[in-house]
Order: sequence, then C-alpha cells, then structure tokens
Amino acid sequence: MGFALSAMSLSSSAFEQGGDIPEKYTGEGADVSPPLSWADAPEGTKAFAVICHDPDAPLVSPVGTYGFGHWALYNIPADVNGLEEATGAYTSGTSDFGKPGYGGPMPPPGHGKHQYYFWVLALSEALELEAGLSIMDLLRRVEPSLIGMNRLVGVYQRS
Repeated sequence: MGFALSAMSLSSSAFEQGGDIPEKYTGEGADVSPPLSWADAPEGTKAFAVICHDPDAPLVSPVGTYGFGHWALYNIPADVNGLEEATGAYTSGTSDFGKPGYGGPMPPPGHGKHQYYFWVLALSEALELEAGLSIMDLLRRVEPSLIGMNRLVGVYQRS
C-alpha cells in the first residue's frame, strides 16, 4: 500500500485536529504522551504502531531525513483502539532526543508554531519488533505490512 491515508481515524481528547497541544504534553510541561484513540481500522489489521513527528524542525540528517522524531510506539495488538495519557504500554522506540518513549514538543525559542503529526499505522502482521527503533527504522520495517494509516495534527509554540 505504501504511505497513503486510509479511512481509519485518529483523535485525542486533549486537542482537536489543527488545535493547540496543551502544555502538559510538551517539554515545557509534564512531558507525557497525550491520550489517543482510533477507529475504522482496515479489515485484516493484526497490529498497530504510533509515531509523532515534527516536520517543521529545522533539521536534516546525513541520510536525508528531516524534522524531529518525538515518539515511536509499536507492537500494539489489533484489539487495542487507543492509548491512555502517559502510556507506558507496548514497545518504545528511540526518539530524536536519544531516549526511549515519548518526548513532547519543544521547538526552538522564537521559531514560531510547529505542527506535530501523530500517526497511527495499521499493520497486516504482528511483527514483534525489538525496542529502540527510530521512527525511520520503524517505517522501513513496517512498510511491507502497512494496510492503513491516518494522522492527527496538533500545533505548539514555545513560550
């Protein structure tokens, strides 16, 4: 399928599509992951993965990736349809902060509003991936099994 939007939906009780991400979920606040829920996963879904990426971050890596990876969470079973706030469940990847788990929005001072893309990925296989994958490594590994995806975009500007 590749990386194309599907009919699956992703939402949060903490912020609306295009809305401001509350400080609690940022590096200036408690720095905990927001609650997320999804619906209408494609038939045949065996697992999910969730990522958060800031494409507005002024960074390009030596391998050509851009932006900043804030979260990779995977090995989420197919019968799960959401994540609680500050979840510690499932398998954490490594953020671009260099540590496992969620690292909230923290754009450079004076850089204006950044968009944060929270993605849910539906997979046709339960891959049992090892901990510590970067977002890009995760995407490379799941791409052959990707059958659906969608995003929730929130914004944040550092005070």
